[in-house]
Amino acid sequence: MTIPETPMDTVTLERRIGARPETVFGFLDDPEKWLSWMGADGTFSFEPGGSYRTRVTGEDIAAGRFITVDPPRRIVFSWGWESGPVPVPPGSSTIEITLAPTSEGTVLHLIHSGLPTPESCEAHAESWQHYVDRLATRAEGGDPGPDTWTRQPAG
Repeated sequence: MTIPETPMDTVTLERRIGARPETVFGFLDDPEKWLSWMGADGTFSFEPGGSYRTRVTGEDIAAGRFITVDPPRRIVFSWGWESGPVPVPPGSSTIEITLAPTSEGTVLHLIHSGLPTPESCEAHAESWQHYVDRLATRAEGGDPGPDTWTRQPAG
């Protein structure tokens, strides 16, 4: 038996969360809850074809469109940076998050595909680990505190 390799343009992450899928999904389709784990501010239209734009870490602005919104199981959206340290244009990559119930809560599986370089994969793997940790803390009823990655915009 062969184990399929992750494509070179893809980041995958799996995380067990001690909360039901409905609770976890609430942090993926509600602007205020979304911003409690990732982002300083933003606008979101959580429906297929709906757009979003969020200031993630100060000057770094992510933007894209929602492709699939299927509560409480799956959300798919395009992703990219209007500005930021990693050259991934808005909408040029895709994120799929699936939530599977377990007896202890939920298994979150994230696939971020279409990244342009190994460096962008490394940067996004680190970022998604950081933000999924914050999401898990929020979904489990905790407070992750201020995002240590957020920096103030240059002024």
